[in-house]
Amino acid sequence: MRVLVVDDDARLAGALRRGLETEAFAVDVAADGDEGAWYAQEFPYDVIVLDVMLPGTDGYTLCARLREAGNWTPILMLTAKDGDSDEAHALDTGADDYLAKPFSYVVLLARLRALLRRGGGERPTVVTVGDLTLDPAAHQVRRGDEPLELTPRQFALLELLMRHPGEVLAKQEILDRVWDFAFDGDPNIVEVYVRQLRTRIDLPFGRASIQTVRGAGYRLDPGGG
Repeated sequence: MRVLVVDDDARLAGALRRGLETEAFAVDVAADGDEGAWYAQEFPYDVIVLDVMLPGTDGYTLCARLREAGNWTPILMLTAKDGDSDEAHALDTGADDYLAKPFSYVVLLARLRALLRRGGGERPTVVTVGDLTLDPAAHQVRRGDEPLELTPRQFALLELLMRHPGEVLAKQEILDRVWDFAFDGDPNIVEVYVRQLRTRIDLPFGRASIQTVRGAGYRLDPGGG
């Protein structure tokens, strides 16, 4: 397996190279974001270990640019900052996982193996179905060029449907994933939010993209209705 390590800490990068090579990885090391971008564009990698704080192009920007260019190599992002916002930013720019410094090498190795098992299939950060576009990081939704205002719960429901276009999602599955497993309220709340969502994304545009499948659940028509 071929790994690209992008980190300006020469000691850490060297230690990672030596450790990963003992695990039968082939390792390339880049000392800054621009060099890392060149390596990632010139050679195929199975996984990339990417530091956030880099000279030149920072890790967040490099990750986003790779995804925009259609490079879906799994990325494990390293950050010296240990905060929820930094971790969320790493994931929202397209990283597959993150690890705060200082970290255990054993944990890093386990996470790399998990990413390798998952593979490098396309996992876009902006979701598009028909002329509906949803950007989770910016919390924005558009129908064509028209921005749509949604509540956080409506947004979460639409994101779930858009990530499974054409699939029928049962009411209980929606409850489990949009609310949580501990929700013990009226399950008909799903119907309420589906109706609200239709009034925001469908009715003003003469669409019927959110379909009810009687006795089964709901689905989003990939054609947009």
